[in-house]
This record gives sequence, C-alpha cells and structure tokens, in this order.
Amino acid sequence: MNASIAVIVDISRSKEHEDRVALQRTVEHALAQAGERVAARQPFVPTVGDEFQAVFADLPAALLASLLVRLELPAGVDCRFGLGFGAVREIGAGPNVPLQDGPGWWAARAAIDRARAHEYARLPELRTWFAVGGTRDHAPDEALVNAYLLGRDHLVGKMSDRGRRLLLGKLSGRTQRELAEREGVSASAVSQTVRAQGVLAVFEGQRLMTEVLG
Repeated sequence: MNASIAVIVDISRSKEHEDRVALQRTVEHALAQAGERVAARQPFVPTVGDEFQAVFADLPAALLASLLVRLELPAGVDCRFGLGFGAVREIGAGPNVPLQDGPGWWAARAAIDRARAHEYARLPELRTWFAVGGTRDHAPDEALVNAYLLGRDHLVGKMSDRGRRLLLGKLSGRTQRELAEREGVSASAVSQTVRAQGVLAVFEGQRLMTEVLG
C-alpha cells in the first residue's frame, strides 16, 4: 500500500451555529470549490455528524486544499483539519465511497484531535495538524510541517475578510491589478493589506512547502 495523505475535516464550534443545515451547505460549497482547484485521490465527502473526509496523493496538495477551504468560508465559519501520512486501504464498500482504514486514517484522527485540543487551549487560531502513521520511511517531518501550520493558521486566523479574499486571489493566480479591481480599491491599498496582514508570507510559505515536500 502506497502512502497517502488522509484528511479528516470537521466544523469548528459547530454547536454555536443555530442553522445547522445552512452551515453544512456552506462548508460543502467551500470544500467543492477547493476540490476544483486541487486534485484528490478521493474528493471531500461528508461522513458522520459535521465531519468530511478526503485522500490526497501528497502533502503539498493537502496543505493547499485545507488553506483554500478556510479562505472560501465566510466570516464566522471555520473548519479544523487532521492530515495523516500513511497507507490507506479499502476494507469494504460504502454508500458514497469505499470503506477505508489504515495508518493514514489513524494518523488523521490523531491529528484532528490534537488540532481541536490546541484550539480550545493555548492556540486558539490553530486549525490544522499533521501526523505520521505507521512507518516513518519517506515521511515528511512532523515537527517541520506543524511548525509551518502553527504560523500559517495564526496569520490566517488574524486576517480581515479582505485579507483572506486577497490571499485566495493570489493563490488563484490573480494579479494585483485584478485584485484591486475586484475589491474596488487602489493597487496601493491592496499592497498595504498584503504586507500588513501576512498575506504574502502565507502565499510564499505554501510555495516553499510545495518545493520542499513536492
């Protein structure tokens, strides 16, 4: 079994939302939008409660997908992500996707539990965690990846709505002029937001992690 990146997603603080049907649809839309940008071995599908699952071929793809989902979500809605490196095996047929288990899924479960614990403790901006399951041969370094995620999620968590839109635009390949036109502001105002809110730092961080891990 080749190693994959299993991803478990749940909705952060979902019990605080009164309209759970609308919340579910909002998250499903964000997951679908990210899925159009990032190829997956298994696209995001709902499982039980407020959870979703997906499988990616490599870590850079999973990192980008998790970031895009957060940026697609409207203010007041957010998700957590557990990313697990390891083998994923089919054990049966499910109604929507094959039933699976394996070290990749066990690691993803441990990772999202860790992300949830951090969010409710001393790292309220953290939403994403990475864990390695099974053999560590050829596995990305957990400490390196999670150090990146700590910084990335902190910056994203502190961004304004405009900052998130600008980061999403940059990740989508839009120019600064295009971003300014979409926001109805000057290119200088876009530049100031990009610098002040860490937009460029997150953008370059994703690029560098792709180079290092790709």
